[in-house]
Amino acid sequence: MSVPGYDPRMVTTATIAEIGALLGDPARANMMVALLDGRALTARELADRAGIAPQTASSHLHKLATAGMIAMSKQGRHRYHRLASPDVALLLEQMHVAGSVLSTAAPRRTGPQDPAMREARSCYDHLAGRIAVEIGAHLLDDASADGAVALSRRGATTLEAMGIDLAEASASRRGFCRACLDWSERRPHIAGAVGAAMLGTMLERGWLHRRDGTRALLVSATGEQALHRFFGIRAVRA
Repeated sequence: MSVPGYDPRMVTTATIAEIGALLGDPARANMMVALLDGRALTARELADRAGIAPQTASSHLHKLATAGMIAMSKQGRHRYHRLASPDVALLLEQMHVAGSVLSTAAPRRTGPQDPAMREARSCYDHLAGRIAVEIGAHLLDDASADGAVALSRRGATTLEAMGIDLAEASASRRGFCRACLDWSERRPHIAGAVGAAMLGTMLERGWLHRRDGTRALLVSATGEQALHRFFGIRAVRA
């Protein structure tokens, strides 16, 4: 099985079964979730996240790499592992949503319990959480669509005012602007080249900061002002 070109419209019953078998192991699932913030990690770091021995982690990572779900690069003495593509990240996020829907446990609030994770978090290379969903509602013509979506005229103007080069994003080999169903909010946030450009800009300008050991993104005082100015959003700062 290989899923770097994963397309939710092309998933078959066999594909679901194969992916389920691969990620049904808690250690492999934990390592994949650890890579969802878009950063590359060593086998030892992933072993620590999964609570297993480094030798065991290497075996799991080999299986994930063979399936095309992770990619490895060598730098100096270390080998770094990351998700193979944004499509794999999309698959993992949607599995979070499906898991919440299919759970037989007592009704509870879906998504992460950490308030900071619910407010803003990274989903591989784009922004997720309440703030991301509100940005999507501000920028998209149809914020309820799934898959490829179109920016509204107001959305394009807003992004250009932020300094995002939409022509460059449009020339990207990946999808220009895609809707990704948010794990906690159950409404779409923006993925694709536009989503990656937004998150990159917000991190570079210090509007958002990563929190160590988690996918949570913390909003700075500058970011609070910028989110309100560009999107009319009132951020909750941690």
